This record gives sequence, structure tokens and C-alpha cells, in this order.
Amino acid sequence: MLGIKRLGLLATLAVVGLAPAAAAQAAAQPSAQDTQYLQAVHQVNLAEIVTGNLAQKKGQNEQVKQLGQQFVTDHTQLDQTVQSTAQQLNVTLPNAPTADQQKVIDKLNGLKGAAFDKAWVTAELAGHVQAIQATQTEISQGSEQSVVQLAQDALPVLQAHYDALVALAQELGIPVPQTSASGTASPGGSGTPAPGGTTGSPTPGGGTESPEPGGTTETPVPDNS
Repeated sequence: MLGIKRLGLLATLAVVGLAPAAAAQAAAQPSAQDTQYLQAVHQVNLAEIVTGNLAQKKGQNEQVKQLGQQFVTDHTQLDQTVQSTAQQLNVTLPNAPTADQQKVIDKLNGLKGAAFDKAWVTAELAGHVQAIQATQTEISQGSEQSVVQLAQDALPVLQAHYDALVALAQELGIPVPQTSASGTASPGGSGTPAPGGTTGSPTPGGGTESPEPGGTTETPVPDNS
């Protein structure tokens, strides 16, 4: 009997000893917020690389071409960090843009000249507003430091893109997307969906039915001035 009791005690101690390791492993898993942000920003990058290349190929305005080239460079670099971070955290990334992003790509493929320039700038403005909002939310609500750091590094890049787009839109007479009190980007007089989703969704990587990566009504929006 003593032998059986002793074995039972040893087994209990062994389980207790494993508990901290299991808890540490569980704690290392990224939160839903962190996971959704990694997946969404990856799809933003995929879409931006495609639309950036389209701008270089189909754009009529020289600044559209130059911005397209810059977006390809910046989003390619950003996505390298996204992919390495996701790999470290065992987060599976989508292998293609969202359906909404693909619709924008398909629409841009069918345009040329000044019509392309207007549609591209409009879509890019709305998409960057959404990406900035989601990135700000990750910074404030994310729990995995590597993902939060990625968002902190991405924010000034996205903001610089947005500022350049605003200046170009004003020069070309293209409406700049306005922001409502809830922080959601409105189409600004155009029905063109953004590269990161529909015009009514503040997420950079999904449609209106999918939850955004933490975009709350308190999330600040870029300064349109």
C-alpha cells in the first residue's frame, strides 16, 4: 500500500512540475488581436504590392507611378517582418489578398489613364486610413510585444503613405476620404472600395462581416488637414 501511495505522490508531483511549463507555453501563444492583425496586415501588404505594380504600369500621372513604386518597396519590406514574426509565433498567414481587395485589383485592371489614377488614389486613401486605424489598435491593445513592435514600426510608414496620397489627391482634385465620429472612413464621395476591404469596414484585411483586428470607436484617425 505504501508503495502504491508513493507512486501516486510521485505522479502528482510530476504533473505539478509540468504545469508551469505548460502554462508558460500557453502564455506564449499570441492573442486573437495579435493573430488577426498579423493576418490582416499581411493581406494589406499583398494587395499593396499588386496595386503598386499596377500604378507603375497603368498610371498616367508621374506621381502615381512614383508612389506605386514606393508602396511596393515599403510593403515588401514590412511583409518580411510580418512573415518572420508570424513564423516565430506559429501564426498561419493567408496566401492571397481578401475577396474585397481582389475586387479592387480587378477593377483597377480594367481602367487606364486618368480614370485609373483617380480610382487608384481613392482606393489607396481609404485603404491606408483603415490600415492606420488597425495598426493604432494593435499598438494600444496588442499583448505580444513582437507584434506590437511591428505595428509601431509600421505606423510611421503607413502615415507617410497617407500624407503623400492626401497631397496628391488635393493636387488632382480627388475627394479625400472623410472620417466619422466613430473613426470609420467614409468613401468621401466615391464608391470605390479600399484595397483593405469595403468602404464601410475599418479593417485592413476583410469585409464587413469579418471582425476587424480590434478597431474600436475610440481609435484615432489620421489628420486629413
